[in-house]
Amino acid sequence: MSASFHGWSPAAVEFYRGLEADNSKGYWTAHHDTYDAEVLAPMQSLLAELADEFGEGRVFRPQRDIRFSVDKSPYKTATGALLGRGYVEFSARGIGVGAGLHMMAPDQLARMRTAVADDASGPRLENIIGALADAGIDVVARERVATTPRGYAKDHPRIELLRNKNLAAWKQWPATEPWLHTADAKAHVVDVLRAAGPLVDWLDQHVGPTELERRR
Repeated sequence: MSASFHGWSPAAVEFYRGLEADNSKGYWTAHHDTYDAEVLAPMQSLLAELADEFGEGRVFRPQRDIRFSVDKSPYKTATGALLGRGYVEFSARGIGVGAGLHMMAPDQLARMRTAVADDASGPRLENIIGALADAGIDVVARERVATTPRGYAKDHPRIELLRNKNLAAWKQWPATEPWLHTADAKAHVVDVLRAAGPLVDWLDQHVGPTELERRR
């Protein structure tokens, strides 16, 4: 049974500051106990406490996949975890919380653009994004096309949304927030995940999972 969540200690922040300065096996080995106790354990406790509302959580492995990367740094400088349809990340920068679709297959992207262009579902998405902005939560895309997507007019009223190749709500807080080191951090995570619920519902309704993997 996981211990109660009490936030991330200043030692957790310092662990990642040290890793950013010395991303080596030697540093990791020397500070592995700190990672387990001050970084991983709080994340696992948070996921366990939120599982009933948001779904089962999974912490990503700390090692980077460097097989095809120019950057051969062996370790990630942040701990990320999936929480149902949401995502939580802790690092020396602080804590970030998001929900949505961070990556889309071609069929998902096509369905999203169709829904964005639609005169009913498109304005509904704009309203959702506006409500999130009012709550201080950004809606971001990791990838965008610089030109007009094929099949759409360059003067479409939602052309900026049509240029997105994925879509997610995102809120980032700096490590200087005093509540980060207390149990109150959970409430901040919950607030973002709940606020992002309408965006997740819109994506579920209009985009859904990819069907390409089923094709052989």
